[in-house]
Amino acid sequence: MRDFLPADKARRERVLAVIRERYRAHGFDEIETPVVEEHGRLHAGIGGDNEKLSYSILRRGLDADGIRAAADDPAALSDLGLRYDLTVPLARFYATNRGQLPTVFRAIQIGPVWRAERPQKGRYRQFVQCDIDIMGDESSRAEAELIVASLDTIDALGLQGGTVRVNDRRALDWMLDSFGFTEDERPGVLITIDKLDKIGPDGVAGELRERGVTATAVDAFEAFLKRPQTREYTPYGEQQIRKALPEGAPDQIVAHLASLGEAVVAARPDAGEPPLVYDPFLVRGMGYYTGTIFELAHPSVSYSLGGGGRYDGMIGRFLGQQVPAVGFSIGFERIVDLVAEQEVDQAQAVVLVHDADVPVAELLAHKSALLRAGVARVRLERRAKNMKALLERSAADGYTGFASVRSGDEAGSAEIKPLA
Repeated sequence: MRDFLPADKARRERVLAVIRERYRAHGFDEIETPVVEEHGRLHAGIGGDNEKLSYSILRRGLDADGIRAAADDPAALSDLGLRYDLTVPLARFYATNRGQLPTVFRAIQIGPVWRAERPQKGRYRQFVQCDIDIMGDESSRAEAELIVASLDTIDALGLQGGTVRVNDRRALDWMLDSFGFTEDERPGVLITIDKLDKIGPDGVAGELRERGVTATAVDAFEAFLKRPQTREYTPYGEQQIRKALPEGAPDQIVAHLASLGEAVVAARPDAGEPPLVYDPFLVRGMGYYTGTIFELAHPSVSYSLGGGGRYDGMIGRFLGQQVPAVGFSIGFERIVDLVAEQEVDQAQAVVLVHDADVPVAELLAHKSALLRAGVARVRLERRAKNMKALLERSAADGYTGFASVRSGDEAGSAEIKPLA
């Protein structure tokens, strides 16, 4: 969990402003949910490994005897917890407020979440998520809207050239079934498949055998991974998808995935080929995904910058009836580190340096005159012995100029000089 100095905070807010503006441009509306949710909701088995990283809040009123009695039962010790993502709170929000929302609801959620991560580079215990979700639309239009809005957003941040890796959990289930893995074996098999980029085909096959899953299924899967393949480039579409899957892939799933490329091309005609890549081994670890899944990539880094997927079964847990839903989350903490250093505010921002004997009334008159003249920001600073350090700090805080005033100067007469 980190503190942010003024320059860092201003930079983060600038990036957030761009994200909000592009999301709203694509027809999404911002909502807000509490940072705290019920313990049972956060531990309902739908958050994957994130549930293990959640922060719980001790029940109020428990004395020492009560704590000892409940020591072996987390639910008895805690009735609330800090949210570990924004999707579980959104599902609860939709179920609670559905009567006041449109049939197809497009939501923006931007806010901090908490996970008890081990401290390491790029891993924070408090971090910001930027989510867009569409509820009430079961068609591929929803996925296409999310992909286009997300690509448009990173373009607006100066990160052109992004691509989206796409898969479908239904295609994964079909593929594992075609190899001969049982339904009970799938969760463990998916965990191992998710390591393919790190340990390679031999490592995946070896780990699956160590798991003791169906041996013939492992043999069939290993043979598929090592099958001869041509190196010719195939753009995203039905041909690429079928080429990446075993023969006999369900037509409905292939058509759904192919339609995403067609929609994205229509929305981004200047981009040429669709900025999508079909990855039959993209897993994403969240247990609530039921269909399309995707991850946002950029050529400047090896890790993903965001992702999401369809979670049609989650809202039904709270509402009692199924509602289709799909979401895409941009990894704000990763993106803000990639965005090129830019002037936080291109508008004029002035530091008003004054002598110690200037009356307060005069200082405020000078400040107000500058604001009326169109200066975006004005900060008062008493003249220091080390003016160089004062001006350097002001420039680091995003100020573009400075002016000096002395007692008796006429308001609005100060000459503004550039800091750069």
